[in-house]
Amino acid sequence: MLGWDGSAVMPVGGGAARGDQLAVLAVLRHQHLVAPEVEADLAEAEVTDPWSAANLKLMRHAYARARALPEDLVQALAKAGSDCEKVWRIARKDADFRMVQPHLAEVLRLTCETARALSEAVGLSPYDALMDGYQQGIGADDVAPVFAAYESFLSLTLPEVEAHQARQPAPIRPKGPFPIPAQEALCRDLAQRLGLDFDHARLDQSAHPFSGGTPTDVRITTRYVEDDFASAILAVVHETGHALYERGLPEAFARLPVGEAAGMAVHESQSLIVEMQAFRSDAFLGWLGGRLHATFGGDPEPYRLENLGRLWRRVQRSLIRVDADELTYPAHVILRFRLERAMIAGDLAVADLPGAWNDGLQALLGVTPPDDARGCLQDIHWYDGAFGYFPCYTLGAMSAAQLMQAARDVIPDLDNAFARGDLSPLLGWLRTNVHGVGSRLGFNALLQHATGRKLDPVAFQNHLRRRYLPG
Repeated sequence: MLGWDGSAVMPVGGGAARGDQLAVLAVLRHQHLVAPEVEADLAEAEVTDPWSAANLKLMRHAYARARALPEDLVQALAKAGSDCEKVWRIARKDADFRMVQPHLAEVLRLTCETARALSEAVGLSPYDALMDGYQQGIGADDVAPVFAAYESFLSLTLPEVEAHQARQPAPIRPKGPFPIPAQEALCRDLAQRLGLDFDHARLDQSAHPFSGGTPTDVRITTRYVEDDFASAILAVVHETGHALYERGLPEAFARLPVGEAAGMAVHESQSLIVEMQAFRSDAFLGWLGGRLHATFGGDPEPYRLENLGRLWRRVQRSLIRVDADELTYPAHVILRFRLERAMIAGDLAVADLPGAWNDGLQALLGVTPPDDARGCLQDIHWYDGAFGYFPCYTLGAMSAAQLMQAARDVIPDLDNAFARGDLSPLLGWLRTNVHGVGSRLGFNALLQHATGRKLDPVAFQNHLRRRYLPG
């Protein structure tokens, strides 16, 4: 809640004190986890059912990770990330990487120290130990060939999609302004229609949309601009997917490890199955166009299905990850995965990051950032200490496609529901097969449970070809 407050309503001048508060809480949490009685309790614990066995395994894993880290390192990394993130905000605005470079170097130094300590405790490589903190059960050696295969797929498919797109009429952008109160009301209504219960949720504004809170008090945010309603709506739909997952976690295991989300890749799959797989489908866009026109008025042509599809599913080689389409988005993640893996291994110095970033993006997408604000300064993750997180985005997109295919196999009339703006059949299937499972199953085991097979990247590739190369 302190994190939500800091991003949504806290005055700018409160940032330094909030960083200190979060660092203190990180230390207190660490102290609780490594208390001597915890080790004894875990050693003596006995279980008799699968849920309790999974819960105890997760507890022991969390204890092993916490025990590996000295208190002063936990505090130093929390403080360094908070300090670096504040400088990053200014550096990104000024496109000045050198301003934040020494701060990032300190975050990286402490992160590498953390990774080495965790590596010994959990028996993983240093980088895998960091990935393990965000999504258990899948490591760099699993991800690298999946990403390499996607890079090959993209190199062949992207030119085809661009050629197909060039033969289509250019999309028509709705003309604003779009009053913010009307956007707010529409966003709230859409979130409710998708299944979000506002007795247990809030929708607020922040500089960057996010989801947080607890399963009984979820917090989502978006940002509004008067000349484009799409950014607010798509952000709300995406964050609502995250929120619905939190709301659907098993209540019987609330505040226990097994009752939590199964990891950030799984979490991302739940936002993307709502936003990309369902909401941006032809069926849902056909329904949405009428709602948009009723809300904002004007020429009805921009709100027709064909135009909304061309507008909201346009493929473009872009510089900015968060603005990328679903075909090229994985290239942005692949770049970050390779760079952060090299930094943790000591093969890439912080000073060389801007050049490596620009070279890598040019190789993947054929575009080069004109400045660092649109290059290595665009994301908060590394500056806030989050190394090992980026692979979750594309693993989530691939999982979402696989889950949607499985849902369609058992709910053949899913598009009929989407055409009514009704997500409930899909949400019911996710409640049973994903949300209600909590973290009892690991990443691939959860996919096996829900779809009958482990991660299958081909499902994502097939989805992309059907959507962007129809016929």
